[in-house]
Amino acid sequence: MINYNNKKFAPISNSENGEVSESTIFNYYQEGQMLWADYSGADIKKGFLIGVVNDDDSLDFSYQHLNHKMEIRMGNCHSMPQVMPDGKLQLYETWQWLNGDCSKGESMLKEV
Repeated sequence: MINYNNKKFAPISNSENGEVSESTIFNYYQEGQMLWADYSGADIKKGFLIGVVNDDDSLDFSYQHLNHKMEIRMGNCHSMPQVMPDGKLQLYETWQWLNGDCSKGESMLKEV
């Protein structure tokens, strides 16, 4: 089982309708199957996510953040990990906003 505790991630790609970019940093924490993170950077003033680590090491979580326009945004995400040759993780994500236009998107994060 992958342990996400104390790992940091940064996006390497995101759909146009997303708000995170390469300078957004996610700080992950894990206790058993419970996962949470805080994130900030670029257009994000402060964000949080909470969810679960599934038996196949994939992640399901809800997220919410405050952007620099002082808008509260929230959504759901499913994330599939891949261990790269250097041992670092990449996360392949499919997500959907739960407010605003409720659009869907895809992103990829790398462990930093």
